[in-house]
Amino acid sequence: MAVVAIWKCDRDGSMFEDKKQADAYDKMLELGEQFTALLESQIDGVDEKSAEAFGLLLANNKELIMQACKGKTEALDQLIKPGSVTAINTVKAAVS
Repeated sequence: MAVVAIWKCDRDGSMFEDKKQADAYDKMLELGEQFTALLESQIDGVDEKSAEAFGLLLANNKELIMQACKGKTEALDQLIKPGSVTAINTVKAAVS
């Protein structure tokens, strides 16, 4: 019988066979938590699930966000496409 090393993310129970992927995922979730906390502290009345979904959307797409902040605002077009609504709903389902 073979032994397979698996890394489990204690934040949401996701499992990874590659430590590098697990670490990257954990960092993305950590950034998402920070974005969520920022949104909740700055926008009155935002519900927790929406703030968390948006925080994860930002964290998941940090490269595009950074490009937009550097003046390439067209980078966000990739997130604004109709398919991105599915992406945020997928994120919401994952955090529910």
